[in-house]
Amino acid sequence: MYRERGARVAGAVLWESVATGDGPARVLPDGCLDLLWSSRRGLLVAGPDRTAHLSGSAAGERWVGLRLPPGAGPAVFGVPADELRDRRVPLSDLWGPGAASVADRTADGRGVAAVLEAVARDRLRAAGGPDPLGARLVGRLAAGAPVGTVAAEVGLGARALHRRCRHLFGYGPKTLARILRMRRALALARSGTPLAEVAARAGYADQAHLTRDVRELAGVPPGALLRG
Repeated sequence: MYRERGARVAGAVLWESVATGDGPARVLPDGCLDLLWSSRRGLLVAGPDRTAHLSGSAAGERWVGLRLPPGAGPAVFGVPADELRDRRVPLSDLWGPGAASVADRTADGRGVAAVLEAVARDRLRAAGGPDPLGARLVGRLAAGAPVGTVAAEVGLGARALHRRCRHLFGYGPKTLARILRMRRALALARSGTPLAEVAARAGYADQAHLTRDVRELAGVPPGALLRG
């Protein structure tokens, strides 16, 4: 069981799931950081993944997650995104005693989603909001703009852009662009667009390039993801 909805945090998504025990769930990279609550493991932070993460859970384990928009995580968690890349860490590792009050408010498993939203809103407010550069970079790269063009538009050199992207998203602009292109391609394919047309519209050289890139990032070819 999995469901999601918009959150009371701009651009964020709240999701809930209950594990069936049928095997690990494949979580595709998206440039986001998540604040997670597990009925077995408590409060965790999921960093940005470079490739698909296989999430193993016991049957019946309940999860509630707040998926922050790309670039917002560092303002909420107080650390650069690249320090959390490809990692799942206890919230207490980042906030120390400050995580205890959140744990107390979620201990009975009731109203967890509202607590996660409130905590993220408070942290964002205290930080002065997310870096506005994050949304601008994601918007342009998601639209397929070349990295060099985006760097010129935001007035940053290649090295400075790479540093800012690592801080905001966990990896450089080329990796982020690749991940966003894959997600754009999969959205087109799920709408019924043939893969050859998807490849052309999403900016791949051909369908073979699409298949190869998706396999490298997701661990399986597009057909396996679409069947799931």
